[in-house]
Parts: sequence; C-alpha cells; structure tokens
Amino acid sequence: MKKVIVPVLFIWLLSFPGPAMSGSDSNSDDWTPDLWTGNVNVIIGVKALDEDDWEPVDLHDQIGVLADFRKKSWPISIAVDFLASWDDQGTISLPGIGTVGLEAEAKTRELDLGVRKILDYSHNMHPYFGGGIGLVWAELEGRTTGNRVSDDDTGIGLWIGAGIYCILSNHFNLGFDFRWSKAEVTLYSVDLEAGGYHAGVLLGYHW
Repeated sequence: MKKVIVPVLFIWLLSFPGPAMSGSDSNSDDWTPDLWTGNVNVIIGVKALDEDDWEPVDLHDQIGVLADFRKKSWPISIAVDFLASWDDQGTISLPGIGTVGLEAEAKTRELDLGVRKILDYSHNMHPYFGGGIGLVWAELEGRTTGNRVSDDDTGIGLWIGAGIYCILSNHFNLGFDFRWSKAEVTLYSVDLEAGGYHAGVLLGYHW
C-alpha cells in the first residue's frame, strides 16, 4: 500500500501552485488565472468489462467528468477523472437450468489520477494521451422474489488513455476519449477484474 500512496501524494501535491519565492524575484503572478490552462469535460459512453467475469452485465453505460489543468510553463497536465458505469439484466440464463427470473445489477466507479500530455496539433485540434493510478469500486447485486444479495469492494490499479478534442469558439470542447483500466476486486469471495475498456464522446469547457 505504501508504494501506491507515495505517488498519489506526489500527484496531489503537484496540483497546487507552489508558494512564491521570497526576495526581489518573488512573483505574485503565480496565482494569476492567465498563467493556467485546463479543461473540464463531461463524457458519455460505454465501458466493457471482462466478459468471463461479468457476463451478462459486462457492457455498461457510462458517464463521467474528465478534468485536467496545468501552469502554461509545464509540459504536462495533472489529470483528475471520475467515471461511473452500470448495467442490469432482468432474466439470467444459467447452464443446465435455462432462463431464470434473477435480476442482476453491476456498478463501477473509478477515480483516475495521473498526468495527461496534450498536443497542439493545430490551434483548435488537440490529441492527447495519459495515464496514472486508478481507484475502482465495484458492486454486484442479485435479486429474486423476496431475496436480495449484494457485495462490493474497492481495488487500486492503473489506467491509460488517449483521445482528441476540438476547441469551438475558443472555449468549448467536442471530442472523443478512449481508455483502458485495470483493478482487481473480490466479490462473493471471487476475484474479478473491475477495470475495462472505455469509449465515449466528451463535451466541455476549455480555459
């Protein structure tokens, strides 16, 4: 756990502007908004989990918020992304039994922290890539008439991603985001992969 906490702490500390140096060279403009740039985007799309682990609730709808910011002199941005996904099925097919009236619902939440490199391909077109540490929570619930069982767990893993967005009217983003995440959780005493493949359309604001 300590090996994970240290880089998370480092990323968190980098997210704050450093204090101004004392003396005649001190620069109070470190806090000036014009020295900072970033993006806040809403993403709507899908998340595909491991079919062997999650079928038939392995293809999720997904929504989230992708944020990044940096001082304009920095070569990379700090990325803080949150993603939520879900899927449910009303009937389940079991080998040797057939279709049964079991309702299954799966949910995941991801907090992805890391860095993002944004390329200035043109004034408006910006490809990007990045990666970092992911904190993933997952829940699997089953329901039948009069009965309900649920289990959830949290795992720490990794994520990598890439995408592209176009800046419209100087401030509004439209683009696509793709990523892969990996984190193991234990539900009902079974180890499951709670990460997956993500794809979605992003809409947001650039400053």
